[in-house]
Amino acid sequence: MKTLNNLKLILTTFLIVTFIGCDNESSISEQGTASISVRLQDMPGDFENVFVEIVDVMVKYDSDEGENGWQSLEAINTGIYDLLELTGGVDVLLVDDYEIPSGELKQVRLILGEENSVVIDGETFPLRTPSAQQSGLKIHVNQTLEPNINYTFLLDFDVDESIVMAGNSGNIILKPRLRASVEALSGIIIGSIVPIEVQTEITATNGTDTISSFANADGNFMLVGLPEGSYTITITPDIDSGLAEQVIENVEVTVGNSTDLGEIILN
Repeated sequence: MKTLNNLKLILTTFLIVTFIGCDNESSISEQGTASISVRLQDMPGDFENVFVEIVDVMVKYDSDEGENGWQSLEAINTGIYDLLELTGGVDVLLVDDYEIPSGELKQVRLILGEENSVVIDGETFPLRTPSAQQSGLKIHVNQTLEPNINYTFLLDFDVDESIVMAGNSGNIILKPRLRASVEALSGIIIGSIVPIEVQTEITATNGTDTISSFANADGNFMLVGLPEGSYTITITPDIDSGLAEQVIENVEVTVGNSTDLGEIILN
């Protein structure tokens, strides 16, 4: 009898864990994902060159000031950059369409290496970073990321406010002042196909970008990451179905919004 009771306890525990796991997966699925890009630019400064070494970019969802909860965005184009070349509309792409969970994004952190320097009157001086900033430069953004939207964060480096001459010590200290602005760069197109049992491909093109997807088992489809503009939508059913292809012209996509094509009936 004791063995039977233990077996019941194990089975009950397994079922509870399974249901919790399913609920978590459902919650994550309902939450959805957004994608994020990060670019770095600079406000002009009164120096010949200001070199900084970019190592990574990280984000955080909670407002806790501790070191837990940071997530790397796996920065590309890392290396040493002259900030004074990143002016007049020139910037460097640090993160390119990295997919992360949607939700309230609290902070962005720019991770710098040790190869930072400034050139004054033809002479190069090392830029020292205060110990409080050696773990990275934290920027509060407090931005809600909606599902299926691409967001671009522009980090604006204020050189004149970021470089401090440390009195008589001769040290030049890098105390970066950055401003973050965000822009959602895309919209989505949704709709449904009838009959639902026919495999159907939906393609959107604006002459430059082409994005396609298949309708799911319920006939619903979603085209995400579409830059703003006018699109031609082509609905292509499986050739064996005998149904005709349909084309919908002049479908407008706007940033941050969903364009609903409604129910599309194939004949």
